[in-house]
Parts: sequence; C-alpha cells; structure tokens
Amino acid sequence: MTLFQLVWAIIKIAIMVGFVVNTAAILTWFDRRGGAAIQDRVGPNRAVIKIGKFEIRLAGLLHPLADGLKFFTKEFFMPPKADKLLFRLAPILSMMPVMALVAVIPFGDALCTSDLHRSIDGSLLGAFPSVPRFGVCNAIAEHDVFGVDHAILGHVSAVLPVDLIIAPLSVGILYVFAMAGQGIVGAAIAGWSSDNKFSLMGALRAASQMVSYEVAMGLSLIGAMMIYGTVRLDEMVRWQGEHTWGIFAQPLGFILFYVAATAENKRIPFDLPEAESELVSGYFTEYSGMSFGMFYFAEYMEIITGAMLTTTIFLGGYELPFLHRDGFTVEFGGTQVWHQVMPHIWVTIFQIVAFFTKVLAMCWLHAIIRWSLPRFRYDQLMKLGWRVLLPLGLANVVVTGVVYCAIAQGGAGISDTFQVVAQSTQALIAFAITAGVVWLIVGFFKPRTKNPTIIGTAGKYAEATGGTPVTPMQA
Repeated sequence: MTLFQLVWAIIKIAIMVGFVVNTAAILTWFDRRGGAAIQDRVGPNRAVIKIGKFEIRLAGLLHPLADGLKFFTKEFFMPPKADKLLFRLAPILSMMPVMALVAVIPFGDALCTSDLHRSIDGSLLGAFPSVPRFGVCNAIAEHDVFGVDHAILGHVSAVLPVDLIIAPLSVGILYVFAMAGQGIVGAAIAGWSSDNKFSLMGALRAASQMVSYEVAMGLSLIGAMMIYGTVRLDEMVRWQGEHTWGIFAQPLGFILFYVAATAENKRIPFDLPEAESELVSGYFTEYSGMSFGMFYFAEYMEIITGAMLTTTIFLGGYELPFLHRDGFTVEFGGTQVWHQVMPHIWVTIFQIVAFFTKVLAMCWLHAIIRWSLPRFRYDQLMKLGWRVLLPLGLANVVVTGVVYCAIAQGGAGISDTFQVVAQSTQALIAFAITAGVVWLIVGFFKPRTKNPTIIGTAGKYAEATGGTPVTPMQA
C-alpha cells in the first residue's frame, strides 16, 4: 500500500465511522424529540447550560452529551456469580460487527483526484475511447468497461481514481451476512454470563428472533442479486444508476428486507428481547455504565448501517436520477432530451450528499415506526418470520427467476421496452425529490399552529356539553 492509498483509506474510514457515531448520538435525541412531537408531550428539556441568567437548552440537543458523560462516569457493576471474561466481552462483540459493516458500503462513485491528460504519455490516450466525454481518469474508473490494465499506469498511481468505499471486497453482500450474524453472539453471551434469569430469557429471545429474521433477510436479497448479477455492493449501485432503483425492480424484496432489518435491530415493534414490561431490560439488564452504553449505542448504529444497506441495495445508493460521471443527461428510449456537463468534483459531491441524505431519511422512517406501532407478542413475532416472510421470500425468488428468464428470451424489443420503463421511473424519482424539497422548504417557513385533538367518545361528549369543569388542585 502506497502512502497515497493509506491516506485515502484513513479519510474514508473517518468519513464513514464519523457519520455512524455522530448520527447515532443524534438519533438518541430524535427518538426523544420526535416521540414527544408525535405524542404531543414535552420532549427533552432538562439538560441545560446556565450562563448567568441565561439558560441554553438547544431544543434538547445537550441530552446526547449528558448521556455520554453519564455512561463514562457511572459505576461499572458485575454480578458476583457472573462469568467475568464473557460478561466484559459481550458489549464488544455487540458493537464491533456493526462498525465492521460500513467497510463494504460505497458512499460515492470513483473519485478522480487529478486529470491524467497531463500525467501520462500521449500514446496511452488511444486506450480510452471516451476521453472527450469523461477525461482519462474517468475512463480508467470504468476499468470493467474499458479493460484498462492498472499495471501500465503504476508510475502515476497518485492520480488514479479512488473508490469511495473502504474495502471493495469481491464477496460484497456475503461479508454483510457474515458480520451481521455476529450480533447474535454478543446478545447470547450477555444473557448467559449475567447469572440472571431475565437476562437469559432476553438472550434466548434475541437469538431465536435474529436467526429467524436473518433467513428472511437473506431470501429477500436473492432476487436482487439475480437482477443485478453480482454480489458486490458497488456494482449493484452502478446497475441502479444505469437502469432503475432496486425498489422498482424488487418491490416485494424491499418490503421483506426492511421488515427483517427492523427485526434485526430489535426495535419496536420487534423489541421482544428488551421488553421492559416483561424482562426489565432483557439481555443487558445487569449491565451499567459504559458497558450498558455500548449496547445502547450499538442499537442505534445498527439502525444506521441497516439504513445504509437499504439505501445501497434498493434506493440507488449514491446515484441520483439522470446524474452520470460527466453531468446530467436526460434520455428516453435512446433519445437525448437534455445534457449538462458538470465538473467531476461537483458530481462526486452530489453523489455523497445524496447517499447520506437517503440514509438519514431511512433513519427518520425508523424513528417514526418506533413511535407509531405497538409491540408484537412473541408468538406473533415468530409466526411473522416463519409463516409470512419466509414463504413470501421464496415466492419472490421464484417469480423473479421466471420474469428474468422471460425478459432474457424476449429479445431486444422487450429489453428496450423495459429500459424505457426504467427511465420513466428515474423521471418519477426526480419529480418526487423535487416535490419533497419544495415541501420541506415551504413547511420550514410556514407558521406553526397547534390544534388540539380530542380522541375518544368521552372527550367528544364533554366538549359537546360545554367542556370539563376544572377545579382547584387539592394538596
């Protein structure tokens, strides 16, 4: 590894790990603030910085900081009969696989750090037929298309394209399955080593739940891999950029994957391993201080990595409608409607911003579900996994195979028709994004009005009869 590659590896790790850690902290705040808004109650407001007569609360944003200080300063307690090694090891085993998942998630296309027109011998330019459109660096970035041998360009390695992915492994999604499965180990060890019956019951629930829904999650991705023709996540994103987002190619697969990913995160409505009304805090009941904080933080980081995977596989990853390496190109059925050349650095910035914006939107959806749905019973949870999601996953694989073979046998006419349909979905996405941005801007500047809603027949009857009389409070 050269110094250039080492520096870029550190930069990519800092971007992905920094985003996951900081977003997880913000999600702890949004869970409180968003839940308060949904349930029409006061949210986080106790953490405050006092400067003379002034109090700074920042809409509750000081609470994540207070949480961190609390975790680091609280006493670490271990039950007398707990297994000391496994008890300390469990939080690490729960947190580290989540961090390892981000290694194979692409957050941008190949970044060209320099223009090779002035860096290599002119005789090499003939190897790149698309030089006028992309520049040599972009041509090398498409090495699978142009068959460029990087060995002949070793003397200019400092200007070769940089893949915006920490570890572009050829196994791709298989690595994700391997790392995601390690979360079961941490939960099981935590419950067993705590010498607590409630912790053990929570660990058994967590292990059975995660194993059950990993099967459905794997099946939900089989159809996507059949369509994309690869297990590499970066190649999946490129396919979606050239055709259509995975949510259109695999709508049932998207639903199955999202439900299974939510169950893997052990969040409401699937939080049976941590059901406080039944098991206190589940498999980490006996944990305190920063060891509890690692379990707590790992749960929020799982939300982010799950959102990253959903974005990458089904929502186009870093791709935007009609945005290519040379700029925006609107094309339908082989006819170019509009083309706008853009500098490569701006294309890369748009892609990175698009990826992280999609991830934040999926995290927001997780939080909305968290405060909107009731908890399943445990038998309902298991039946949903084995009797609903698993058969649907198998059916999705069969239907995908049949449709794929039919399209392949249909000839060029069928392929061209589906390409036009795919381009139409890109236009639909572009319209939805534009409308969403306008709605957010208008909603941000629109004055807020609070209209109290009375729910229930008793409240409606009292309102119809003149309201409920209010008497002075009695001591």
